[in-house]
Amino acid sequence: MNKTLIKILVVDDERGLCVGVQEALRREGYQVDAAHDATAALRQLDRHLYNLVLSDIKMPGLSGLDLLKAARVRHRDTQFILMTAYGTVDSAVEAMKSGAYDYVAKPLDMHRLRAQVLQALEHQALVAENHELRQRLRSETEPTLLLGESDALGRVRRTIEEVARTDVTVLIEGESGTGKELAARLIHQRSARADGPFVAVNCAALPESLLEAELFGHVKGAFTGAVATRLGRFQQADGGTLFLDEIGDLSAKGQGDLLRVLDDGGFRMVGSSELTRANVRVVAATNKNLTEAVAGGRFREDLFYRLQVIPLTLPPLRERPEDLPLLVASFLAHLAARYRRPLKRLADDALQFCQRFAWPGNVRQLRNTLERLVLTCPHAVITGNDLPDFLRPTGVPTVTASLRPGLTLAEAEKFLIQQTLAQVTDNRAAAARALGISRRSLQYKLKQYNLLAGNPGGPSAGTSDAEA
Repeated sequence: MNKTLIKILVVDDERGLCVGVQEALRREGYQVDAAHDATAALRQLDRHLYNLVLSDIKMPGLSGLDLLKAARVRHRDTQFILMTAYGTVDSAVEAMKSGAYDYVAKPLDMHRLRAQVLQALEHQALVAENHELRQRLRSETEPTLLLGESDALGRVRRTIEEVARTDVTVLIEGESGTGKELAARLIHQRSARADGPFVAVNCAALPESLLEAELFGHVKGAFTGAVATRLGRFQQADGGTLFLDEIGDLSAKGQGDLLRVLDDGGFRMVGSSELTRANVRVVAATNKNLTEAVAGGRFREDLFYRLQVIPLTLPPLRERPEDLPLLVASFLAHLAARYRRPLKRLADDALQFCQRFAWPGNVRQLRNTLERLVLTCPHAVITGNDLPDFLRPTGVPTVTASLRPGLTLAEAEKFLIQQTLAQVTDNRAAAARALGISRRSLQYKLKQYNLLAGNPGGPSAGTSDAEA
């Protein structure tokens, strides 16, 4: 600790005591100012940042406790030691409850006071270090997919704030990479259930044979391999929020099981006849059009309406390009902290390339692209030449125009698949995620549209900028 950088304010209506304390602490190397009443001390605190205030309790006008309470509102990190000739247990307890670090009786023992001052300053340094650590961890771990000032995103945030205070079921719809799980976590964090668990389940990854056991648990011996009783996701989320991601991929049996739980709140563990209940708020999400799935008989209508008590639709990034500069700046700061790299920024030409691109993988794709640049770009300013090829295409048109009216759905789908494979990624698993379909579905469509041979990104008839 560099004592010459430490500022201390002594507050007492006894001027001689102030002078004595100032001299004793200055000999230790501290910067020490004085004030002779609480009102003057508050003015000092507004003009300067003090590490420590050493104040008498009994003073004319405002007391030392009044000073402490007023100062803590504006200067939460400033430490207080209160002194009095009228020390009682009650006043000591009140001082500590109000936020004082310590309490000392007059007449002052200067040796003891110097030790208390040092302890208070060491405590302050520890608190500051922990605060900095929390801030750093937050910058490294908190997602920022919903950052922006667009009207569309503003509506999303307002809906989240409104529904978070209730316990109603929420259905979050949006393309892959728009931040649906983040929205679900924000709903949980702003709800009365925030201290409870947040349990996420990927419905698409649950095989039908294990679905019931995964959601509702099983007892020992319920089936081969059930060597112990295991709680399901509903029990794990008791008192909190259960997030059912990719709900549109839930099997028909799973849809029926889920509907029964949502209707009466009860379920049975696999292998048990005992009815179990869990206090769970359900938030579901999908990148599919469930209205079309209901019309096509692929999703239960009664479950759809049970889930969609409150609908929440997340806009794709291409519909809010004005948010891109904020997102870029936030991601670059977040990634620099996470990987302990120097902070980088995009040059104007690089930012323009990013704003002209359609980002079929949405904000997740933007984040992943910037992560690559933070790790690989050797200089602080990222220019257009540093960007991956798909952001500055040569010979393959950037997807900036909308599809022209008159194209069939098949032609439009073929066009989007071509552009994704050419400009985003030629990795089919990644392309499937960006398009919001399974890898098997993508493989089928590649075969259907004769895109397996040759250059899958090569534009066919109807895919030029003019035609698109």
